[in-house]
Amino acid sequence: MDRRQHLKLLLAGSFGAGFLMSGGCTEEDRRTSEEIIRNNGGGYGRTPEEKALDEKLRSETFFTEEEMKMVAVLSDIIIPADGDSGSATDAGVPDFIEFMMKDYPPFQVPTRGGLMWLNSQCRSRFGSGFLDCSQDQRMEVIDDIAWPDSASSDMEYGVRFFNRMRNLAATGFFTSEMGIQYLGYVGNRPGFWDGVPDNVLRKHGLSYDRKTLEECIKLEERSRIAEWDEDGNLLNRS
Repeated sequence: MDRRQHLKLLLAGSFGAGFLMSGGCTEEDRRTSEEIIRNNGGGYGRTPEEKALDEKLRSETFFTEEEMKMVAVLSDIIIPADGDSGSATDAGVPDFIEFMMKDYPPFQVPTRGGLMWLNSQCRSRFGSGFLDCSQDQRMEVIDDIAWPDSASSDMEYGVRFFNRMRNLAATGFFTSEMGIQYLGYVGNRPGFWDGVPDNVLRKHGLSYDRKTLEECIKLEERSRIAEWDEDGNLLNRS
């Protein structure tokens, strides 16, 4: 299992329920939803104060040009392009990390310090900063901090820095449209229970009686919308 697959499994379980679900709606659903929102006062979501804060943060810059390039290289090391999707930078992850630095200021010092530490490691080993090193040289340093269980004690600071970058990159990627499509997340869907499988019933010498079968939801009636009269009696029960 490669690094991307590992991240995919981790993220699918923890973030799936909160993903924006663009892939699960049809174009007609989207148009109808927009009309409903317009007719009901503009909908919900970001408050005016939150929107103003977002605009303020977007107008500011935290990373220097060099730092931003380092963040982009690190992001693509963590989530490179493959046959199924683009890379972290293709998904806009560096911009997401830049935003997070401003939205959550406690990230700023340890992230900037980590980037400096990375440059220092590269200069001490290879005589060049991280961006000027070859990919093999970069990966030599990254391999020393990407595996917490086997990292040496003098790499602890770098391990914590890389853990943070990996979490940010994964969060940014798997909450982007590209990441959601890669996960194959299609949104919440109703669940159906078809009863105990026939092979299980047979194994225990059981079967459904006719009355139970007739009162259970039938496959061909799943999408049928129930109708009630004014007294609450179901009108279209089969």
